[in-house]
Amino acid sequence: MSELPLAGVRVIDLTRILSGPFCSMLLADLGADVLKIEAPGGDPVRGQGHMVAGLSWYFAGFNRNKKSIELDLRAPDGMAVLERLLTDADILTENFRPGILDKMGLTETRLREINPGLIVVSVNGYGSTGPYADRPAFDFIAQAMSGYMATNGTPQSGPLRTAPPITDLVAGLYAALGAVAALRGRENGGPGQRVEASMMMSMMSMMAYLTSNSLATGRDPVPTGNDHPIASPYGLFRTADGDIAVAPSTEAIVRRFLRELGLEDLLAEPRFENNEMRLRNRAELNALINEALSKRTQDEWIERLNGAGVPSGRVQTLTEALGDPQVAAQDMVMRVPHAGHGEVAMTGFPVKFSKTPLSVRHAAPDLGADSRTALLDAGLDDAEIDRLIEKGILGAGRSGGDE
Repeated sequence: MSELPLAGVRVIDLTRILSGPFCSMLLADLGADVLKIEAPGGDPVRGQGHMVAGLSWYFAGFNRNKKSIELDLRAPDGMAVLERLLTDADILTENFRPGILDKMGLTETRLREINPGLIVVSVNGYGSTGPYADRPAFDFIAQAMSGYMATNGTPQSGPLRTAPPITDLVAGLYAALGAVAALRGRENGGPGQRVEASMMMSMMSMMAYLTSNSLATGRDPVPTGNDHPIASPYGLFRTADGDIAVAPSTEAIVRRFLRELGLEDLLAEPRFENNEMRLRNRAELNALINEALSKRTQDEWIERLNGAGVPSGRVQTLTEALGDPQVAAQDMVMRVPHAGHGEVAMTGFPVKFSKTPLSVRHAAPDLGADSRTALLDAGLDDAEIDRLIEKGILGAGRSGGDE
């Protein structure tokens, strides 16, 4: 089998918690050799989330395919080790606040001295310039500050966050995209450079037509809950035994939808003749649709509507979605053996490669599991490594990772 797309790419990973580790996990899944540098005690996520047999499945799910070194970067000898590791790295990932790398001594000038071709990938809250650059960041705050939270919910509920830490994940995704783009640029003769993705700005880029409309009109979107802000009918509707989601996104699909319900004649009425009028009279139209849908069950309508080319589906709980046959067919739930911890269930790979399918090459590492091996590979000898361990600068870990 051919090598994975990022095989041979070396990543030194200083990230922790979620946004940065998600970025470095994506690079690792794509084949990069990711060495996670953890402060003494390890990434805080090792102790968060539901623990099974002493292992955080949250940590395991976002740190697969990585190796671990436990290293005290507050000690000069620890920084010297890091600099040595950076000499032949391709990428450095970090999610400190802007300016922290400089305070550690890893200024732009110093990094170029160590490795002129190094790509530095930074994930932060607000960007490294501007009045908010020094603020601490958290997903909840980024959801609020980006305008995203204000578009969720209804006028009655007020702003609502989404349950997943979406700004962490989007920023991590953009950072990984930036990393591979910078790698490609370097292969084409370009320089090593810094790539940055922030939580607030990344989330703002995802607001799609909401942003376009606000820029065009100067007005804020009105939160509409499960109804679509600019399309009607569209949303959750009641069948005989529960709600279904229906998304008629074009006039042609609206006509198909209403035809299946026996309501196509409504389109001849002035109050429903086009999307603008249907938005004005949404409540009346939804009531008529709910009445028609109440004559059959969820399953009956979902089969009938999808068969007619009208996108529809049931609102599933997360556990239902994880057990969905389509999810199984796409291998989106994997069970990964972890030495000493049994099997860990985690989400699979959303991007599919036909010739070089992704896999979990090794499970999330124990803290410091690869300390000795990685430093031997970097040119240190056993005596130097033992000295670092004795001084408490390097965690002893185990002799190798979970291969």
